[in-house]
Amino acid sequence: MSKRKSIEQIAFLLEMIDKIAFIVDRHQSVVNALEDTEGQLALLMAVSQIGETLNKIDVDTIKLLDLDMEQKGAYETRNFIVHDYDGVDLYLIERVISDYLPEMKVKLQKFDI
Repeated sequence: MSKRKSIEQIAFLLEMIDKIAFIVDRHQSVVNALEDTEGQLALLMAVSQIGETLNKIDVDTIKLLDLDMEQKGAYETRNFIVHDYDGVDLYLIERVISDYLPEMKVKLQKFDI
């Protein structure tokens, strides 16, 4: 895969993480955003997009950024959201947004864009 494609994918991931932060800030917390219908739908879509995109990044870039575990977990979360919407564990989504996305953002920002 070309470096240009990796750059585009990483830029998209960073944009999604920033949009999630915007939604959370607007609702004053992750919990408030997940309790709001529009906020919940927006967060679930953004998290699923992160999982889908991260899964498409080439292996060399994933290894370079030390995102092996994040790639697997993000795609599993994406599948959980997409295939079991009624049963989505919002506490899990809260943890992903609060705990994992900030760490992932730091790793993604190390890529030379």
